[in-house]
Amino acid sequence: MSRAELGPIGVYHRVVVYLLFAILLLPLLGTFIYSISSSWSATILPSGFSIKWYVQLWSDPRFLSAFGQSLLVCVGALVLSVVLILPLLFVVHYHFPKLDAVMNILILLPFAVPPVVSSVGLLQLYGSGRFAMVGTPWILIGCYFTVALPFMYRAITNNLQAINLRDLMDAAQLLGASTFQAAFLVVLPNLRKGLMVALLLSFSFLFGEFVFANILVGTRYETLQVYLNNMRNSSGHFTSALVISYFFFVLVLTWIANILNRDKSE
Repeated sequence: MSRAELGPIGVYHRVVVYLLFAILLLPLLGTFIYSISSSWSATILPSGFSIKWYVQLWSDPRFLSAFGQSLLVCVGALVLSVVLILPLLFVVHYHFPKLDAVMNILILLPFAVPPVVSSVGLLQLYGSGRFAMVGTPWILIGCYFTVALPFMYRAITNNLQAINLRDLMDAAQLLGASTFQAAFLVVLPNLRKGLMVALLLSFSFLFGEFVFANILVGTRYETLQVYLNNMRNSSGHFTSALVISYFFFVLVLTWIANILNRDKSE
């Protein structure tokens, strides 16, 4: 569409959007340039460019271990969330819709307690004894599960309300499907977009979580954010390469998810 077709108001709105994108991307661009500069201190532009910081980062076994461990706890927490939340939401919306108001309150409780306070309580409960889990990935998976609950619940609930669950189930049962078949073969495919949004939001938040990971496991099960905190006194070029690698990974993951989530008719 040309500028003449857009009109002056349309051009103004487009310029504003482009300016906002530029403002948001400038810090990221500066971090990226710093991560590929060989030296940049007292000059306006870097004195040279090099990828040695990325080579150093991705050849560091400690970084690769922290990256893999972050993936493990995030994926574990999200799998647990999906397995527990999807059946729960189906039962609430189909059989007990009046409980939705109560669930909206309960599901936000993890955000009501600050992570530092929660961590202190968890240290007291699971620091010793038969259920000692401090320093293991299991306690992180449990914490991340509670953190992901609001994202998962709200996104899937909105999707269930949009597809009109009761009418969809009744139509499927009239055609001979059992309750399980209707839920698995009819309702679940219609929840694909809502579920994908919930997973992406939750993963992006959990992958960058620091407080629980630092207090409950620390270096005993070093995650990516704990690794970044421990490397804060190293070269700024190195930590910039780490930040850009983290952003690029989330960006690629989001791009792949959008491709998988695209309608076949598009």
